[in-house]
Amino acid sequence: MLKVLVFDLDDTLFPEHQFVWGGLQAVGEWLEHRYQVADFFEIAWQLFKAGERKTIFNQTLDDLGVDHSPELIQILLKIYRHHHPKLSLHEDAKWAFDYFKTDKKIGLITNGALTIQQNKVKALEIASRFDAIVYCGAFEPECWKPSPYPYLRMMELTGHRGCEHLYVGDHPVKDFIAAKQLGWTTIRICRPDGEFTHLTADAAYEAEYQITSLYELKQIC
Repeated sequence: MLKVLVFDLDDTLFPEHQFVWGGLQAVGEWLEHRYQVADFFEIAWQLFKAGERKTIFNQTLDDLGVDHSPELIQILLKIYRHHHPKLSLHEDAKWAFDYFKTDKKIGLITNGALTIQQNKVKALEIASRFDAIVYCGAFEPECWKPSPYPYLRMMELTGHRGCEHLYVGDHPVKDFIAAKQLGWTTIRICRPDGEFTHLTADAAYEAEYQITSLYELKQIC
């Protein structure tokens, strides 16, 4: 019997692009105030929507004709990562919390820098919804998903066996392989606008179930 329902955070419980939007806005406002550089956000956001992920800051500054050093890029990254985001839960996430809270423990396992992920949870006002939270950013990088460490840590916190846990995530490479090895039930949510919806992985990495909405958990749990 499943006794613990554990969620991933980004693009599972809320749209990650909300964080990106706010971070790029914060960087643009800083550049305009500090260097009178306009239109950073507009260009950066279009690059993001076009699929760019690694060099958005560099490309945007190039498009604007702004000289940039590695030191400036690091400053912009810090502003982006540590802005105070305005985020909102998916409606089906709100439903899932309420629907399962009476007969299951609820947990969270999330990769990412500790302060950033804590700020997201704070912005969403969901910390009290969880019986246990595992922030992988509190560990060494080798202990982040897909390592089994955060799943073992969750089992310690809940006091239940692996076969009593279910994990819902969106990243086929990182989220499920260790959980499956520990006997967890695994579900991949593929939202229409999810960052990793079209990412594929070997069968060993994929979840046992695939859904497009958390409302479908009712049929599985």
